[in-house]
Amino acid sequence: MAWKTLDDIDLKGKVVLTRVDINVPVEDGRVTDATRIEKIVPTVKDILARGGKPVLLAHFGRPKGKVVPEMSLKITLPALEAALGRTVRFAEDCIGAPAKKAVAALGEGEVLLLENTRFQPGEEKNDPGMAAALAALGDVYVNDAFSAAHRAHASTEAIAHLLPAAAGRLMEAELKALERALSKPERPVVAVVGGAKVSTKLDLLTNLVEKVDYLVIGGGMANTFLLSKGIEVGKSLAERDMAGTAGEIFRKSLDVGCEIVLPDDAVVAREFKAGAESQVVRADACPDDAMILDAGPEAVKRIVGVFEVCKTLIWNGPLGAFEIEPFDTATNAAAAKAAELTRAGKLVSVAGGGDTVAALNKAGVANDFSYISTAGGAFLEWMEGKELPGVAALDQGA
Repeated sequence: MAWKTLDDIDLKGKVVLTRVDINVPVEDGRVTDATRIEKIVPTVKDILARGGKPVLLAHFGRPKGKVVPEMSLKITLPALEAALGRTVRFAEDCIGAPAKKAVAALGEGEVLLLENTRFQPGEEKNDPGMAAALAALGDVYVNDAFSAAHRAHASTEAIAHLLPAAAGRLMEAELKALERALSKPERPVVAVVGGAKVSTKLDLLTNLVEKVDYLVIGGGMANTFLLSKGIEVGKSLAERDMAGTAGEIFRKSLDVGCEIVLPDDAVVAREFKAGAESQVVRADACPDDAMILDAGPEAVKRIVGVFEVCKTLIWNGPLGAFEIEPFDTATNAAAAKAAELTRAGKLVSVAGGGDTVAALNKAGVANDFSYISTAGGAFLEWMEGKELPGVAALDQGA
């Protein structure tokens, strides 16, 4: 790994501009889920322990380069202070006189949060002038926001070229986990890809089919793949116009030696609601008036069998309509097996994406996976094999 970590840079007496992701949910003027805030604590505490002065850069919401009072980062202060166990100072702007004054007043052992970087029009434009104004505030740049690393913004990309740059602890952990899962994995490797549409995950499927040994397709995407094999899926969610593309991915898998795993059987229902009357049918026997809403028991057996022969698992997307019982059965069963193999030291398991995290939490196994990424877009783009600007910039540094 070419990028530096906190261990590689002298922080004593330095102002450490630290890009974090604290874009947290808020209701009635308070933070309702502080998970993202809690995840930056190791980096901030490590900077303090090494004699550095952490100055936090972050975005909040989508103000589109304008000052929107209800998107002020000030709202996160109580949750930040609770997580860090100390007072956090606040600057009314992220650049200019208010920021300079706040940084100059920062004492040893103190933490400063600058106002929403997206209040500035130069942030999302990756403007060199904005990056220079940010860089002028500090001595060192640390990026701890992998979840924003797929954006080439002033506070994630341009600034990294202007100061000595390093990855924070959260970014470091994420990159190591991802490298272990796809860049230098133990083989065989299986990827589980679920979700509604093939069209939204085309780059992902095209990249994975060349990188993994088994590719398990679930959710509505599986229905489109069944269509590509001439199998009718009744009223199931499917993209009929993408069946040809799914067929091309199948043909490519044969060329590169990747086995695509589709459901052998399925759980079907006439209604999409909790507790709807359902039945198990062969995947090629979906009634015309029914919808496939989950993978069936035989499909689960096959998936579990693949997990048992693999050393590495990458998971993005559920196998069925996991939000509604009983259509969460396949996702829960496969997740439980992955967790069991991980606990036994037989499988390295990395999962990411909003629905995936929700499904694994619902199954009660998220804590048993080797690594769960909450990064969303950045995790997906990494799986697609794309370069992430925020990570690439750390490779080069100043």
